[in-house]
Amino acid sequence: MEHIRLNGAYWGLTTLDLLHKLHAADAAEVVDWVTSSYHPESVFCCVGTLAITGSLHHIDRDLLGWWLCERQCKDGGLNGRPEKLADVCYSWWVLSSLIMIDRVHWIDKEKLTKFILNCQDKDNGGISDRPDNAVDIYHTYFGVAGLSLMEYPGVKPMDPAYALPLDVVNRIFMRK
Repeated sequence: MEHIRLNGAYWGLTTLDLLHKLHAADAAEVVDWVTSSYHPESVFCCVGTLAITGSLHHIDRDLLGWWLCERQCKDGGLNGRPEKLADVCYSWWVLSSLIMIDRVHWIDKEKLTKFILNCQDKDNGGISDRPDNAVDIYHTYFGVAGLSLMEYPGVKPMDPAYALPLDVVNRIFMRK
């Protein structure tokens, strides 16, 4: 259940920040809690929380980067834990975390791009978790988001911490 609380902390702080109300939370207390509660199922939420609060210095970037890069499978896709199959959604969860800690260059982006594109339903649209599986909105969103993080042609850039298009995040924060 700890990962659910970590996810809630991330989404709560993200919402407060996007509403220009981050000052309403005790960010230092949240950062202390996140760094003491780290859970492998919540890497993105932990890293995102630390990025939003300007606290990435609490992370051993090389150690975390190594663990995240080990998520790349032989087929080019990424998984969430050792010994699991690749899943398109981790194109977002892992890649965004690697970008936030400046270690994205440690994975093979070309192989990951091919994996995502192989999960497309070229006839009806959408992206599935793995090649030849049924498409769904969840994997379509995170597949496109993963392509965005790799600067795939024709895909709008996404902000790795907020999981929103970069132009939307910039518009929100330019209004401060």
